[in-house]
Amino acid sequence: VIDHPKYQESKRIAIFLSMPDEVQTEEIIKDIFKQGKECFIPRYKPQSNHMDMLKLSSAEDISSLALTSWNILQPSDDDIAREEALAGGGLDLIFMPGLGFDKKGNRLGRGKGYYDTYLERCMKHPRGKPYTIALAFREQICESVPVTENDVPIDEILYEDC
Repeated sequence: VIDHPKYQESKRIAIFLSMPDEVQTEEIIKDIFKQGKECFIPRYKPQSNHMDMLKLSSAEDISSLALTSWNILQPSDDDIAREEALAGGGLDLIFMPGLGFDKKGNRLGRGKGYYDTYLERCMKHPRGKPYTIALAFREQICESVPVTENDVPIDEILYEDC
């Protein structure tokens, strides 16, 4: 991942804080800060499909985050000091999680549409849509995954031996 040309050229990167069943992102987050890039992480709004990407100040900043009912670390709702990526300079790259992927760039998420809705908002930002890379295990690559007209295809899927 860290040798990927899109990662190398990106300055503003959004990445998920991995759950136990996802590709672990901790070392990538550390490298984002080591290379002097800006790091943004998701904050999901429950009972909606709204998500913001909020800026982390350091890799250690993660330990100050609240644990949600979904067991995901994220900035709390009253944490208003953090920059939201689309309120500022937008994003160059988004690393995306998922449950399943096909080689056409389709992604099966957890069913709420958070990332698809966020990418729609990105397309309205002056910077436009950031490059998207899904981080997957080989076992998550399927022949096809179900999609709807609201699903935004991923630019690239990285997995072991891809």
